Amino acid sequence: MAEGIARHYFGREVFTGSAGLRKGELDPFAVAAMEEIGIDIARHRVRTFDDLEDDNYDMIISLSPEAHHRALEFTRSLAIDVAYWPTIDPTAVQGSREQMLDAYRGVRDELVRRIKQLLDWRQTPQA
Repeated sequence: MAEGIARHYFGREVFTGSAGLRKGELDPFAVAAMEEIGIDIARHRVRTFDDLEDDNYDMIISLSPEAHHRALEFTRSLAIDVAYWPTIDPTAVQGSREQMLDAYRGVRDELVRRIKQLLDWRQTPQA
């Protein structure tokens, strides 16, 4: 979701990529939550840290403690900033389809807020 959001708002101005901890399929709830705000991630390819093609990043943002630990390992000898944005795991929410989708909406909306805030700041010329 984060990669789709960043690409939607900042296009080619900012290189973005996403990676998870495990291989898997694209989550249909994530796709549905993103479609609600006009962002199509249906063709997104799920990648892991091992799939990253290079280490030429300015920043890695992790969303879970496990991912943060992996990001710190990945960047141990690299000049890459690492940020941790604690995020609930929407896959852990149980209930009706609507309750589960609400969890994804919450994650989506928080990511939109934080990504816009971060990238708007990073795009502003610094004095």
